[in-house]
Amino acid sequence: MSATKKSKIKVLIVDDHPVVRKGLWSCLSSKDNLKIVGEAVDGDDALRKVKELLPDVVLMDLHMPKRDGLEVTEVLRKEAPQVKVLILSIQGTRDSVLRIIKAGARGYVLKDAPPDDLVRAIQSVQAGEAFFSPPVAQIALNQYVTESDQGDPLAKLSEREREVLGLIAEGKSNKEIAMHLGIGVRTTETHRERIMRKLDIHSVAGLTKFAIASGLISLEDNSKRLGK
Repeated sequence: MSATKKSKIKVLIVDDHPVVRKGLWSCLSSKDNLKIVGEAVDGDDALRKVKELLPDVVLMDLHMPKRDGLEVTEVLRKEAPQVKVLILSIQGTRDSVLRIIKAGARGYVLKDAPPDDLVRAIQSVQAGEAFFSPPVAQIALNQYVTESDQGDPLAKLSEREREVLGLIAEGKSNKEIAMHLGIGVRTTETHRERIMRKLDIHSVAGLTKFAIASGLISLEDNSKRLGK
């Protein structure tokens, strides 16, 4: 019997709404492998209860008075890294998802998720894994892809903008670029302005260096352009 009790995951519920706390308690207390050790009504109360009750998993509301869930998560990451934090929130915005991941939370479950998802989330984070509700996981994945693209400065440019950049680096004027690509001079000027803004480079010399470093043109091509 003692072994069974010991194997249960100790959960602390943190939410400033009594109805939510009661609902979570009712939902989770019937699970054989979970043990609700207590509840906290705000961030400060959560930090006290973690020290007192030593939970395995903290089910944390994101928006609370005094200290919000994000701040409490950051404190726990430093002061009680063995405690797994699982955020439970009404919505998963891009900013909130990124912030809680950086703060050290192991998962993010939406409050409208099925009860079974919440149980799986608690089990997953206790096992050292991450768990995100599908909509939240999609937000995190989209951001990962965006950040991966941003790792390559060229990814900021469209295919046409890359063509224009290469021609700028070859020393061609706006009129020559327009003729080469079959577009208007004004369109070429617009592309040039966008390229400079996206790359934060505001001189032809700087764009040429970037184009060479990025492999759009070679040093040999540039030397020929300069007549060397």
